[in-house]
Amino acid sequence: MDHHPSLGGRIALVAGATRGAGRALAVELGRAGATVYVTGRTTRERTSEVGRDTETIEETAELVTAAGGEGIAVPTDHLDEEQVRALAERVDRERGRLDILVNDLWGGEHLLAGGSLFGRRAWETPLADGLRILELGVRSHLVTAALLLPLLIRSDAPLHVEVTDGTAAANRRYRDNLYYDLAKNAPIRIAFGLGEELADHDGTAVAVSPGWLRSEQMLAHFGVTEENWRDATAQEPHFGIAESPYYLARGVAALAADPERARRWNGRSTSSGELARVYDVRDVDGSRPDSWRYLEEVVHPGRPADPDAYR
Repeated sequence: MDHHPSLGGRIALVAGATRGAGRALAVELGRAGATVYVTGRTTRERTSEVGRDTETIEETAELVTAAGGEGIAVPTDHLDEEQVRALAERVDRERGRLDILVNDLWGGEHLLAGGSLFGRRAWETPLADGLRILELGVRSHLVTAALLLPLLIRSDAPLHVEVTDGTAAANRRYRDNLYYDLAKNAPIRIAFGLGEELADHDGTAVAVSPGWLRSEQMLAHFGVTEENWRDATAQEPHFGIAESPYYLARGVAALAADPERARRWNGRSTSSGELARVYDVRDVDGSRPDSWRYLEEVVHPGRPADPDAYR
C-alpha cells in the first residue's frame, strides 16, 4: 500500500500503548492523521509491574507526533476505575467525542514466567497468578469499554478494536493454560457482543491479533534487536515467521479508514495476515507474513521450519 490511509480529524485512544502492538497502533493512527491519546502504566517517573522502564507512554506520544499526528500521553491504570473515569472526562472536555477506541491492554507476560505456565494444569497454576492474568487481560478491557463507549457512540462512525492473541478460528485450539486461554478468548467475544450493540450507531467492533510479534520484550528474550532479529532463528528456527508490531498496526489503520469496515468486519475477529491481504499492506521489511497459517500447517504438525515460504 503506497498511500497512507486518511484519518485526519479523527480522535483515537489506544489503551495500553506503552510498547509492542499498542505503541505501533498509536503511531500508525497518528501517521494517518489522527489525534491519539496514548495510555498505560509506565511513564518516565514510574514503572509498571511488567518491570520494563525502557519504553514509556510519553515516548509513544512523541512518536505519534513525529509520525504526523498529535500524540497525548495520559498515565492510566485501566484496572483503576477512577483513573479511567478521569481519562474519559478529559477526552470529553478536550474533544467531546471519541472515534476510535483501541483496547490493547495486557501486561501479563511476567506472570507466564518464561512460558512455564503453558502446559500447566489449572490446579497446578498458582491461583493468584491465574486471577491476575484475568484482571489484566479481561477486567481491564471491560472497565475501559464501559467507561469510554459513551464517548465513542457520539462518533458518526464508531470503531472499537480489541487486540488479543489469536482469532476465533485459531483459538479453537486450547491455548495451553486455562487462564491464558480465557484471557485471550474474552476480547474476541467482547468484539462480537459490542458488534451487536454498536450496530445501532453505525459502529464497528472487531478483534485483531498479530502473529508472532517482535515486541521489545520478545526481542529482549532472544537477546536480539529489531536490526538483527533474524539471528534469533539460530535458537528458534520458527522465529523466522515473526512480524514487527507495525504490520498489524498498518492493517488496523487501513481498516479504520475503510468506509466499508462495518460490513466487512463488525463482530468478527481477524489477524495481521488477513488484514494485510485485504488492504494490501506489508511489514516494515516488505514481506507479508502469515503466522497463523504457518502455525497450523508447519508448527502444529511438527514439520521442519520453513518460514520464508509463509512471508
